[in-house]
Amino acid sequence: MPASACVEPPAIGPYRLPNRVILAPMAGVTDRPFRQLCRKLGAGLVVSEMVIADPSLWHTRKSRARLDHRGEPGPRSVQIAGGDPEMLADAARQSAARGAQIVDINMGCPAKKVCNKAAGSALLRDERLVAEILEAVVAAVDIPVTLKIRTGWCADSNNGVRVARIAEQTGIQALAVHGRTREQRYTGCAEYDTIAAIKAAVTIPVFANGDITSPEKAAEVLVYTGADAVMIGRGAQGNPWIFRQIDHYLRTGRILAEPSGAERRTVMQGHLEALHAFYGDHMGVRIARKHIGWYLGTREDAKRLRASFNALESPDAQRHFVDELFRQADSPATNGINAA
Repeated sequence: MPASACVEPPAIGPYRLPNRVILAPMAGVTDRPFRQLCRKLGAGLVVSEMVIADPSLWHTRKSRARLDHRGEPGPRSVQIAGGDPEMLADAARQSAARGAQIVDINMGCPAKKVCNKAAGSALLRDERLVAEILEAVVAAVDIPVTLKIRTGWCADSNNGVRVARIAEQTGIQALAVHGRTREQRYTGCAEYDTIAAIKAAVTIPVFANGDITSPEKAAEVLVYTGADAVMIGRGAQGNPWIFRQIDHYLRTGRILAEPSGAERRTVMQGHLEALHAFYGDHMGVRIARKHIGWYLGTREDAKRLRASFNALESPDAQRHFVDELFRQADSPATNGINAA
């Protein structure tokens, strides 16, 4: 059994999580259908897609979808992004009024369109502004505020420990750390030494993020860093079962059996239906393309199958595709679905 198995799951304010596996916020990925699916399959906490902090822009179709938490169990965590303390504070207040139970501040996104607006991981270059933002948001709401960061802006500016101390001092109640600098984006390998140093420097819960794609890796990272939980991002794309697999391994030390072909079919069909219902036929069909593409994984014919699926223009055609993929329980078509 992993050495971390007996550790109690962390709490964020009044919310004790059921386990130590969290879905990371990912723009264009962690919408309501995917969050609900991941919760169903074992995620102890899910975090919404990043919403820009300017509430005047929340009337757009994209923002309305990102702010939709109907039917979701608590605690509901909403991530906001921006570079102005007052605007972020107002966004936090409005998020709480709309039902958010946790507000998460994004200081980890490496995207140019975010960093160019002095938001996301660009904020790590200005520790004074970091403190002003955190103080303003914490003071604005009566619900827990959490923070997601990277280890720093670049290798020469690895200030994650200092930012973590600022976070704790200003009242942040949990901190997620991606083990890369902004300069790395998603290239190279995540490093966990900085996460371990951050955990040693603060008393608030710390969540380790980056390159965690298996139960064994999750356990190794928890032991190495001392982190309170792991946060799964890209490792969950097309693989929502990873949450229950990691949780089972952390609790028992045993590898959980892979989902059967029948379960994979049911999950893919259900995810497809949820996307069509949430976005409508036109957008649902388009958004489903990336998700089904991820489910196809690295099987030999994945490229051909993705091209075929991406050419489909109706919900019925997409449903038929998934049905045909699993038409026979022992068909080779089920092999490799969702391969890591």
